[in-house]
Amino acid sequence: MSKLLFSATMSLDGFMAGPGGDMSWLTEHIGPNPTVDRLIDEIGAILVGNRSFRGDDPHRDDPEKAGKAFGSWDGPHFVLTHHAPATPMPGVTFVPDLDTAVTAAKAAAGGKYVNVIGADVARQCLEAGLLDEVFVCVAPVLLGDGVRLFDHPGGTNVKLERIAQTEAPRATNLRFRVV
Repeated sequence: MSKLLFSATMSLDGFMAGPGGDMSWLTEHIGPNPTVDRLIDEIGAILVGNRSFRGDDPHRDDPEKAGKAFGSWDGPHFVLTHHAPATPMPGVTFVPDLDTAVTAAKAAAGGKYVNVIGADVARQCLEAGLLDEVFVCVAPVLLGDGVRLFDHPGGTNVKLERIAQTEAPRATNLRFRVV
């Protein structure tokens, strides 16, 4: 059975995108990371929010990597949105609600992980009790503002159990199970 994994690179102060969704800060922190390379092989489908899907791409200046999750992953994408485009996109399914999106993504993942991309979709999955794991690459930079990894107005306490910690030249990788 496929599991849901939220993965992101974040700044040390907890931002995964800069102000306005700017991802340009990430480019200099992308580099060799054997843990991420292994993770990419474990992903069978992507569940992504509309804002992230249509947002800034840290690989936009590299024609071989642009538009691909992790700069190299290729497979089925499920975009959670209430505003699907009129023209279909190959390999992309636009889905209007979380339950339908998760069910379809898990079926397409074929027992591999469904990788969740986007802070809002990850928050929705957490609130619905659907998220199984969190994988975060912590980049050695402070952004000061932007899109937080997890934002829940009024606060909440989501318990996590660390299951792995590895080092890469440009990040510290942390993997947690949602308890």
